[in-house]
Amino acid sequence: MIIKTIELNNFRIYHGLNVIDLSKDSDKNIFIVSGRNGFGKTTFLMSLVWCLYGRQMEDVDDLYRKEIIEQGGYSKYINNALNRLAEVEGDYTFHVAITFTDLTIPELPCREIKVIRTYNKLTGANDAIEILIDGYPNELTKEVGPETFIRDFILPKEIAKFFFFDAEKIVNLAEVNTLEQRKQLSLAYSEVLGIKKYEDLKKELEELQYKLRKDSANFKERQELIQFEADIKKNENLIEENTKELYTITESINSKKQELNLIQEKLIKAGSSITVEELNELRYRDEELTKRAEQLSDELKESFDLVPFAIAGSSMLYVHIKLEQEASIKLAEFQTETVIQKTESVINELLDTDPDTSLVIPFKVKEFYADTLRVLIKKHFFSEVPDMPDNYKSLHDFSEPERKEFNALVSNIKNSFKESFKRISGDNVQVKNELTAIRKKLRDAEANQEDPLIAVLKSQKENLESEVENNLRKKFDLENQNVTIEKEIHGKGQQIQEITKKLRVSEQNKDKDQKASDLILYLKNFIATFKEEKKKSLEEAILSGLHMLMHKKDFITDVEVEIINDIIDIKLYNGRKQEIKTGSLSKGEQQMYATALLRGLVEESDIDFPVFIDSPMQKFDEQHSENIVKYFYPSVSDQVVIFPLINKELSAKEYELLKPNIARAYLIENINQDQSQFIELNPTDFIENYNLKYNAN
Repeated sequence: MIIKTIELNNFRIYHGLNVIDLSKDSDKNIFIVSGRNGFGKTTFLMSLVWCLYGRQMEDVDDLYRKEIIEQGGYSKYINNALNRLAEVEGDYTFHVAITFTDLTIPELPCREIKVIRTYNKLTGANDAIEILIDGYPNELTKEVGPETFIRDFILPKEIAKFFFFDAEKIVNLAEVNTLEQRKQLSLAYSEVLGIKKYEDLKKELEELQYKLRKDSANFKERQELIQFEADIKKNENLIEENTKELYTITESINSKKQELNLIQEKLIKAGSSITVEELNELRYRDEELTKRAEQLSDELKESFDLVPFAIAGSSMLYVHIKLEQEASIKLAEFQTETVIQKTESVINELLDTDPDTSLVIPFKVKEFYADTLRVLIKKHFFSEVPDMPDNYKSLHDFSEPERKEFNALVSNIKNSFKESFKRISGDNVQVKNELTAIRKKLRDAEANQEDPLIAVLKSQKENLESEVENNLRKKFDLENQNVTIEKEIHGKGQQIQEITKKLRVSEQNKDKDQKASDLILYLKNFIATFKEEKKKSLEEAILSGLHMLMHKKDFITDVEVEIINDIIDIKLYNGRKQEIKTGSLSKGEQQMYATALLRGLVEESDIDFPVFIDSPMQKFDEQHSENIVKYFYPSVSDQVVIFPLINKELSAKEYELLKPNIARAYLIENINQDQSQFIELNPTDFIENYNLKYNAN
């Protein structure tokens, strides 16, 4: 897939229609789009995400969520996206359009697809999206809906962060701590690696089999199934309603926080106790600590979930021992069956050998030697296979993944839970104390109550704070309610499965049911094998990337990818087999790790999509930067668009290394405070022209 052109019309600083051509006419895969700070590089990257995902762009990455929050919610963000000069001229419409070529869509052969997202500030209606196939509307896009078409056939929003990213901000991939963060990232990994499509196929087959079996249920079973289905549907509707309400509440919180900031700034200016710069520093620190407090709160919630298991530690350990015993017995049972099969084959072949007709061997003698052979074969050839206990019955009957998951839980409680809980609790107290101190400084900096105008501002501030606090409580309650409902849905689903397992399918559907069972079993085995293959290849790709990019070659010697149920964890190890926590890496090392991870994911992905990189090499030293330029950009994708600050994030030396791979180079020229435009320059002398233009030699 290649992006041919991008149009920005009246979007933020891009006044009027601005078109940039990114089509390829050679094997060169790198495009440079550069300009000074504030000229529109990040805006350009953000325009692509908005064009594809609109209101859902904040789900793509924290970078976009933060931008929306700072502007007071999506409604204010999108209204502020209209170019100021266009608004003065009376033009209230803006759009962004992306034209794709070389797409492979089943049953839809085409040369190009154009996605156009438009918003009119005057009407204030939802942004409109149109998709043109070879220049015309298409029934498929209308049938599935344009938003669904983009997610299913172009790029799912869950993985867009791996293709549109700020190289300085991707370090957050190394700072994932909470279970919810790991789940969201694991979903993205699963989508990128292609695991999810097979899981979805298996789920569809299971739903088909359920329908076949449901038809053969008796009256009581049918009534139970209908009730469970109704309960699940009711709960799903409730989650949908809660999610809509959560969105409204979040928009309100963001809007009111913006009003609070303005009022606080007025109060501090009136009080004159600190400067606006100091105020912004305090706000920034407040924001950082608030985010950290939320993370610690989530970690504490996860820890509280483990507390009952920690209290029941002796019982957990007892179950752990029993599970290990059962696993050993299951293995012994399998081995014993193998021994018996081989022994009986030897005895049967021996008995089937034609004896001397004059020799008559009594039955009891045959039995004696057969029994003796069984003992001797076991003794001399299979002595390591333990004997099976008499009348053995498995008590827990855990599957292998369930046993591993339980053992991981026991290991966590036994080895790290206490210290982890202590650390999280301590950090939580420290963060809250620092937050309290910062907010006290902000309150102390505000003016006295004596001035009537100041009193009004303080009253407004208190009301807004109260409203924000109430909304935060509602948000917390709704989120917890959704978690509880999801658990109920899962429980009802398991009850449906239990009933379905017992049902005997009707004769007319028997073949279909058997075929579905065979395919489900095949997919289960295939998915298990596929996961193992992806696990190994991703481990190799990440380690190879780290060795290629990092100059400390022996710093990380092994990478382990763990896939347990829906969670994918990536662990790094040094030469002594000690785990290196990604959170303990320096910012530069974290960026190298995140870059190697992205490279590995793109290599292992079956998604062919252009990569857009803002703020490249921000945290890298000279050698790391050279490695990135040599080995990452030329190979990470067939089309790579980077947005560097010339002479800071991309030196003349680094540009020379990139030059053989550069297809086109654009300069973002700023005409005035309300307008920037694209100018294409010859890649050969791009740096020289840039330096001449800005006297940057």
